[in-house]
Amino acid sequence: MTEIDASENFPVNPRYGRETKTLEELVASRLSRRTALAGLGSLGLSACAGTADGVLQPAAARGATFSFAEIERAMDETHHVAEGYRADVLIRWGDPLFSDSAAFDPYRQSAGAQRRQFGYNNDYIGYLALPRRGKNERALLCVNHEYTSAPLMFPDVAKNYPQSMTREYCEIEMAAHGGSVVEIERTNGKWTVVVGSPFNRRITADTTPMTLSGPAGGHERLRTKTDPDGVTVAGMMNNCAGGMTPWGTYLSGEENINGNFMGTLASGHREAGNHKRMGIPGGWFQWGRYFDRFDIGKEPNEPNRYGWIVEIDPLDPQAKPVKRTALGRFKHEGCETVLAPDGRLVIYMGDDQRFEYVYKFVTKGRYDPRSRAANRNLLDEGTLYVARFDASGEVTWLPLIHGQGPLTSENGFLSQADVVIEARRASDLLGATPMDRPEDVEPDQKSGRVWLMCTNNDRRSPEQVDAANPRAANKFGHIIEIREPNGDFAATRSRWEILIRCGDPSDPATGAAWNPATSKDGWFGSPDNGAVDPAGRLWVATDGNDDTGSADGLWAITTDGPERGTGRAFFRCPVGAELCGPRFSNSGESLFVAVQHPGDGPQQGQTTFENPSTRWPDFAEKMPPRPSVIVITKIGGGPVGS
Repeated sequence: MTEIDASENFPVNPRYGRETKTLEELVASRLSRRTALAGLGSLGLSACAGTADGVLQPAAARGATFSFAEIERAMDETHHVAEGYRADVLIRWGDPLFSDSAAFDPYRQSAGAQRRQFGYNNDYIGYLALPRRGKNERALLCVNHEYTSAPLMFPDVAKNYPQSMTREYCEIEMAAHGGSVVEIERTNGKWTVVVGSPFNRRITADTTPMTLSGPAGGHERLRTKTDPDGVTVAGMMNNCAGGMTPWGTYLSGEENINGNFMGTLASGHREAGNHKRMGIPGGWFQWGRYFDRFDIGKEPNEPNRYGWIVEIDPLDPQAKPVKRTALGRFKHEGCETVLAPDGRLVIYMGDDQRFEYVYKFVTKGRYDPRSRAANRNLLDEGTLYVARFDASGEVTWLPLIHGQGPLTSENGFLSQADVVIEARRASDLLGATPMDRPEDVEPDQKSGRVWLMCTNNDRRSPEQVDAANPRAANKFGHIIEIREPNGDFAATRSRWEILIRCGDPSDPATGAAWNPATSKDGWFGSPDNGAVDPAGRLWVATDGNDDTGSADGLWAITTDGPERGTGRAFFRCPVGAELCGPRFSNSGESLFVAVQHPGDGPQQGQTTFENPSTRWPDFAEKMPPRPSVIVITKIGGGPVGS
């Protein structure tokens, strides 16, 4: 998701220099198959379902229309939502979660206080409905805290950053990472946080013990001085997007974990190639100056304990979170779940870096809707697949299984543990398709469709374009639609089509492709998170749209009918912020969104605690900008977007 440091602009995939067909050859080969797209042929768009002669066929819409009036493209110090809706700040960085939480004071922060307060830079949002209390709706929000922006968080730090980062500041940062589980209640139409709820919980990067399970749990490459058994790790960090399981657990994806490590490996160390493939050490955070486990020279295996999907039970605050290593180790963006027709759970994931891959995991066992306990370890066994996008419009899902194909001891894979620890390298050898920053991957249970957000890739050269990534220097990203055959999400052959090529459609140089019905406000760049509402409609949040001259925000996307490929602007962030975690309530009448790193820009890293680009949402003279979760509802009631 967010690129914390400029070094993330540089790919670490050694295959990114491979030779491919030219852009002109690929576009010609794909568009020659599009004769059925009357009226939309210039866009490469279609309304899709099954296939005939390789061409995706029209599908019945689940609910393709939107009736709200668009907001304008712009950028200012506050947030905006479409007319007829209200957008209320629900919870902010530093807000209390417990009856004994200290009041937030940005000038007197401490790690102890932060562990009892809502964390920083809220990203993914999960929603779990609870039984009503009388007439009042209740739910749990599960929120990731991706990273910290020290120059915006702490007074005086920016003057001599990073040397100004003391041990105390680093401890506060670790306490602000991780996640929060928060009970909320809707009374007289308004949602509020239930401070002191027995469900409320903070998960941090330093004090929350977690179990390492699955094929890599206990493996020698995960063992350290403090954990010689390799089964318990302290906390999670850089958690970006995620998902919810059908049995009500919260899946949180660790993403840019390379930035948390410093130091130098001993010469010839066995982890040298593995760390390089993950961009370790990144050195964005200064934790390794004070804590040995973040110095790879002192604890070379510690990075292998991060970069996983973490399963958390929001209904049991005492339950130890579990890192499910069967799902692979990479820079996780999203972990959305869907059921295959035979009851197996399928999980889609993106690896958020330029020239990285798209994955899905299919459980070995089947989901048991009658017994929550029966699903407890369902994610420990199954098959991890990586995607190859062919110019024919087919997706081939390649299994990452030890002993199959190149995943053998000859290539350094001695067990399935090695395969999942080095999922990136395994995928390199299998010939997966390097993508333009694949981020959120959103499946729709009812339609059998899956939407993939490719945020951007300005490092792709003209010689490196391919069918699924058809633009060199792709500054604005695109959205791919995958069709699983007959709604079988566990299938190993699928169909794909580009839904939208983002950017300004009025500028031919961008190579953008939208439905002509898209207005001057309806286009955007850098799609990041997605959400499918209860009516089956797609919503897309952006990270990097400020490069187009407008703030990041949320757009509704028509995916069916004559307006397929049309964008409509619904919500706009304050300056410097990105929008994350769009999540609908079960009824669709409430939409929760996360506003992350407000005041940091418009170019990240250029503003400080003393001089932010906005003081949203408090607008108090001595209060820094505060990442916050917002809840959007329709005035007078009804589903959002109707």
